Amino acid sequence: MNKTFDRYAGIVFLAVGAAFAVGSGTISTSAYGSNVGANIFPMVLGIFLALMSIRLIYETFRYQQRQKRKENLDYKRFGIIFTAAVLYAFFLEDIGFVLGTFLFLMLGFQTMERGRIWVSLLISAAFSFGVYYLYVHVLEGSLPGFPAWLGLT
Repeated sequence: MNKTFDRYAGIVFLAVGAAFAVGSGTISTSAYGSNVGANIFPMVLGIFLALMSIRLIYETFRYQQRQKRKENLDYKRFGIIFTAAVLYAFFLEDIGFVLGTFLFLMLGFQTMERGRIWVSLLISAAFSFGVYYLYVHVLEGSLPGFPAWLGLT
């Protein structure tokens, strides 16, 4: 943790979050076949990013002086999760939100901490189905559900 870097990063991300929240007002408020407009997601993400940035800036004032130590970066885990995120975004339309999110979360959980497979399965499935149900059925938005080859659409 570098206090100066974290503080500047917090300020930059606060500006980006505010820009997303403000900029989402220029996006259409409705989408074809959806009661949730295209402006909702960037606005929520912008607000969330701004709030987390404020928290980061606040935390930099609470840092205690620590000994300088060399931190080893884990490039292998980063590479696995980055590749999974790119593949998730690329294949989202083909494999659907539920299956794609489930697989991405399972891979992410198992990459970060091996074992506890049942807990990972439960959390991944609950999150995937829960977000899909909330967005599609409650908010009446549209997400790619299941791939056609599964026959569940």
